[in-house]
Amino acid sequence: MTVTENKEKSVEVKNLDLHFGAVKVLQNLDLDIYEGEFLVLLGSSGCGKSTLLNCIAGLLEITGGQIFIEGRNVTWAEPSERGIGMVFQSYALYPQMTVEKNLSFSLKNKRMSKAEIEERVARAAGILQIEPLLHRKPAALSGGQRQRVAIGRALVRDADVFLFDEPLSNLDAKLRADLRVEIKKLHERLGNTMIYVTHDQIEAMTLADRIAIMKGGRIMQLASPHEIYNRPRNLYVADFIGSPSMNFLSGELDGSDFVTNGLRVPMGAYDFEEGSRRQGKAIIGLRPEHISTGDALASAAVTTRVKVDLVEPMGSDTLIYTTLAGETVHVRMDGQAIVGPGDEVEIGFQPDRASLFDPDSEMRL
Repeated sequence: MTVTENKEKSVEVKNLDLHFGAVKVLQNLDLDIYEGEFLVLLGSSGCGKSTLLNCIAGLLEITGGQIFIEGRNVTWAEPSERGIGMVFQSYALYPQMTVEKNLSFSLKNKRMSKAEIEERVARAAGILQIEPLLHRKPAALSGGQRQRVAIGRALVRDADVFLFDEPLSNLDAKLRADLRVEIKKLHERLGNTMIYVTHDQIEAMTLADRIAIMKGGRIMQLASPHEIYNRPRNLYVADFIGSPSMNFLSGELDGSDFVTNGLRVPMGAYDFEEGSRRQGKAIIGLRPEHISTGDALASAAVTTRVKVDLVEPMGSDTLIYTTLAGETVHVRMDGQAIVGPGDEVEIGFQPDRASLFDPDSEMRL
């Protein structure tokens, strides 16, 4: 069952526009997020992902359109009235207050009873495993501990929807990996709707039920991580997802084959998008990890020999740069592979794992 099956909509963004003077930041944007879904807004700097999150939060006044949260039209509601909890990139903790007081501050402002405040703080501290830190001040905490407290400030609000604006970007790689796991566990335990902004595709692929990849204030593809990785909707998504990104070769479809610079690839098993099968110019995309070497060549329908130009040992993998059909391509090999510049290696791939694109519209074929 997919996330969207038999689910109510938790957040609805309808025909959203946001302009700063003559600059159109978000344009006619529609987005439905379902109850209990973990949706990631992914894109490069300036694509509009944090801006969209701030519009949902009520921190920016939109130019046009509507926003609904749990069925309520909150387009012009204050952030405090939207039933959201927000976690920022900066921890946004009060330095003079203890962790406990940071967690309880918003609840006291709502004049909540002491017993209720204590219960919510204890519950959040237990979930995030920060009970021993309750009497410390932020200066005595590590970056990871501070971010846990920042998440705790959102948790105590008992919100319907949690918004995360690049919460791990200030942490080192090890802490990012650890907290990424904690956030995933948190979502599984709470089951709340979560919207998460990041420019890190690893965070997006590992956390999300669905990913919205953004560019220029528009959503380029909205789908599961598996769908986005295996069936990118257009050249931008194909190039953006993957490290290193997908290899591209320009050529043309000739009958049931893709032909480029002496390389002929049979595409009979390729799953074309409905109504897109045609002849003429095309671009084929191959992920570095889908190009086989060594023993894996036995299952490859297309094979050829190439010369290694550059080698990047990466521990578990070895990345080689070579030339195929006149274009530089990356091939991901086993980390134990013994290979050096100037060596000849045999490579191959399965055409049904490739992606085809129209060079004019840049859409998937």
